[in-house]
This record gives sequence, C-alpha cells and structure tokens, in this order.
Amino acid sequence: MTRPAALTRAALAKFPLPPIKGGDKDQHGQILIVAGSRDVPGAALLASHGAMRAGAGKLQIATVVSAAPHLAVAMPEAMVVGLAEARDGGFAPSSAKQIVELAEEADAVVAGPGMRTNKAADKLAALLPRLGIPLVLDAALLHALPARAKDANRAEHPPILLPHHGEMASLLGCDEAEVAADPLGCGRACADRYDAVTLVKGVQSHVVAPDGPAWLYRGGGPGLGVSGSGDVLAGIVGGLLARGADPLTACLWGVLLHGEAGAALAKRIGPLGYLAREISGEIPALLPR
Repeated sequence: MTRPAALTRAALAKFPLPPIKGGDKDQHGQILIVAGSRDVPGAALLASHGAMRAGAGKLQIATVVSAAPHLAVAMPEAMVVGLAEARDGGFAPSSAKQIVELAEEADAVVAGPGMRTNKAADKLAALLPRLGIPLVLDAALLHALPARAKDANRAEHPPILLPHHGEMASLLGCDEAEVAADPLGCGRACADRYDAVTLVKGVQSHVVAPDGPAWLYRGGGPGLGVSGSGDVLAGIVGGLLARGADPLTACLWGVLLHGEAGAALAKRIGPLGYLAREISGEIPALLPR
C-alpha cells in the first residue's frame, strides 16, 4: 500500500470546491440535519452551525419533539421538525418514515450527531443509504451500520463516515486498541467494507477513499479535542456536500477547514479552552474564494 499523502491546501488544488453561485439560497443547496436527543439536543445546533458556515443555503433540522422548540429559537435560520420521541429520549422508530420524506427533498443529509443508539437509528442506517442522496453518517448511525453494510454498499454516492476510535471499533468489530495501533489500516478496511469515504479521527487524522487513496492531516491542535467538535465537523462536511462537492472533496476540505479553524482559535485564544461552538465561526474566512 502507498503511504498517505499530506492533506494540505496545496494538495487540495486537485479537489476544488464548487464555485460560489448567485445570491439565491436554493443555489447553495438544502441540507437536512438529523440529530439530537432529549439529553444531547445541542449536537443538532452545533452541526447546523457548521453546515451554514460552510455555505449551505437552506437548513432543515429533524430532531426529537422535546428539543424542537428550543432549537427553533436557537437556530432561527432553520425549519425545525420535532418528531416522535422514544422513552430513551431518542427518536421513536415511527419517526424514520418522516425523516426519509424530509431527506428526499434535501441535497445532502447529516445523520447521527447526538442521537441515541436505538431502533430508530437501526432503521435509518438501512433506509438513508438507499435514497441516492449525498450522506454523512456519524455517532449513533455508525454503531448501527455494521448490520446494514449491504445498504451502504448499494448507495449511489459513497457515504461519508466520521468515526472516532470507539466508533471505528464498532464498524469493524474489533478493539479500540487495534484502531489506535493502526488507524490507517482500519480506515482502509472500513472504506472497503462499506464502500465509503472514511475519516479516522485522532491527533493525526486519516481520510481514506473507497478505491484506496489516503491522506494524513497533522494540523488542528489539541483544542479540537473537546465535546461537540465532531458535531461541528459533520456539519461542515455536510454543508460542502449540499453545495455540490463530491463526497471525497467534501470530506477532505471539511477536515482541513475544521483543523485550520482550530489553529486560528488556538492562536487567538490559546491552545486549550475554546468551545466547539466557536469553531464554525472561523470557517467563512477560511473557505477558498
């Protein structure tokens, strides 16, 4: 296997983002964020900020009914849909049908941040890859995916998977120690198993394409290791997808922009102590013109 290429702005010259279009919001893409639970409603907000700061034009949030009014106030730019809630505070299985209907109208979908790992997540892991819509899967949806690998393999667009080491272990049915020992090898195995663009998060992050090429990102800094940071990243990647970037381009740029935002905050605030909610505010100035 060839060594991974360095993920830098120079390397991404071969992966240009879609040009900035006219002023109509429909031209910038519509994104659906499926996220949150009674205990972790803020994950939907963090992902939504990331998507909009990456340039998406229209935002819908599908979340549990108890979180919906608060998210609607906190994110006035969004149409927020509150769906049936299970006893565990996550989505009820009956909500899957409505989520699919919302997803069919979107240009890209981010699903999983802050969700409970339950029957609804299992259903969505089966249904969303079948829709032919660019898709980012994170958190609960990653834990549900191993039983639905065939659905991921049949997706029209390679899904983007954003696992940390624990989620990667779940995807591959291995121990976290194995992922820590060989993140690139695990990333390649995951990309091959699910036919997916795969990010292996870590102090150094690896991006692996389904057909084998890989990239290594060394930037960002320790401050990005903070609660909610991954939710912002999922939103950034989804926002780039909604604008029309292909899955590999969206993932590569999302990782770079997220890392550069962390570096900018570290320079201004300090290497530790900034909040995940502050990351997305750095993104517009870092986007290529």
